[in-house]
Amino acid sequence: MGLRSRLTSQEEPTAVGQSDPRLVATYRAKLLEEIDLAEMSTLLLPERRERLERVLGHILSREGPVLSTQARALLIRRVVDEALGLGILEPLLEDASITEIMVNGPDQIFVERSGRVEQLPLRFASEEQLMQTIERIVSTVNRRVDESNPMVDARLPTGERVNVIIPPLSLTGATLTIRRFPRAYTLAELIDFGTLDEQLLLLLSGLVRAKFNIIVSGGTGSGKTTLLNALSGLIPDGERVVTIEDAAELQLQQNHVIRLESRPPNVEGRGEITIRHLVRNSLRMRPDRIIVGEVRGGETLDMLQAMSTGHDGSLATVHANSAEDALLRLQTLASMSELQVPFEALRDQINSAVDVLVQLVRNPDGSRRVAEVAVLASHGRETFRIATVAQFRADPMTRDGAVHGHFRHHPVPRAVADRLYLAGEQIPQAFGVHLDDSLITTREAG
Repeated sequence: MGLRSRLTSQEEPTAVGQSDPRLVATYRAKLLEEIDLAEMSTLLLPERRERLERVLGHILSREGPVLSTQARALLIRRVVDEALGLGILEPLLEDASITEIMVNGPDQIFVERSGRVEQLPLRFASEEQLMQTIERIVSTVNRRVDESNPMVDARLPTGERVNVIIPPLSLTGATLTIRRFPRAYTLAELIDFGTLDEQLLLLLSGLVRAKFNIIVSGGTGSGKTTLLNALSGLIPDGERVVTIEDAAELQLQQNHVIRLESRPPNVEGRGEITIRHLVRNSLRMRPDRIIVGEVRGGETLDMLQAMSTGHDGSLATVHANSAEDALLRLQTLASMSELQVPFEALRDQINSAVDVLVQLVRNPDGSRRVAEVAVLASHGRETFRIATVAQFRADPMTRDGAVHGHFRHHPVPRAVADRLYLAGEQIPQAFGVHLDDSLITTREAG
């Protein structure tokens, strides 16, 4: 069992955390004195690590302190991590159960596992060591961080998203956040997690195949990208799909997928390519569907126009706390465009572009669930009206803090049913159909 997976136990992290930083620094210097850096640069990373561990083992046998087998192995690992990788962060990056690493100055390291945040008994030896680690990270993406450029947001070649903010902007010392993207989950796996149920899976599958435009909304960490990725797996293989993201998280398996990623400005402040640039460019690429990882500005208007002009079946996510809030937020974000479009006209755009809203929630126990699936029932410039077709009802909280409950299903509007039938899709048995849309119970948003 690797050190990364063993960090959940009490003995090993304490040993790692209590390793004398001066001892690590001393033997790191001795190791660097004894190796040929030119020769090391010609080796592949696994061979380089193996060579360093062997050389350091000889040094410790020759002049090192008397240590137990476990302590010796941990010291070798720490020293090699410092010389070759990211020091005490290396074990965390290799732990597949960790989805977020948060460093708040040299003395505090938090991680997120299974939706829960916990502090680890690890620390950097000093602020200088933390800054060296940060500089090593950002240098891999040709960025720099200093007082003139105290914030960096980038994606590592291995896929992790990194955010750095240092003093004077951060009053708690240099702050580093590394977000590791979990593997893509299928909708069947999400059923096992309790994110949705089988009947809701059947409905969402039909909506995607029938080319409904779907907005996935939710708060930070609610699982929007995970669900978006799972839904995208339902897109037929013959369609041309363009994905647009700030940081490439989506992992579509279809044959005809074009992946686009925005680019921040370089150290001179030039060369920025925004999500909006990519959305506009994607319209010239003859996409059947467009998937936007997250809309957060003026690109929302371009996305809505694309949904309304022949790119049915497109998907996007937005930060919002409810389905109603998602519509109002789309309206606000679309108004950030340089085009002076009246709010009423933006409402018309949303009413004609968006078909379905899927609201996600992150529960206190760390679980993520579909809180509601709603159909947009309003038309033209009238006030937003939505009709709920599915929602999660939570049971009273249990002693262990776990959230349990069940999904309630409601008849779908006749207009939605007709569109599904025309696409050759069936209405799941649990839902049924409203024969008269004028009798649908809706609620207003805004």
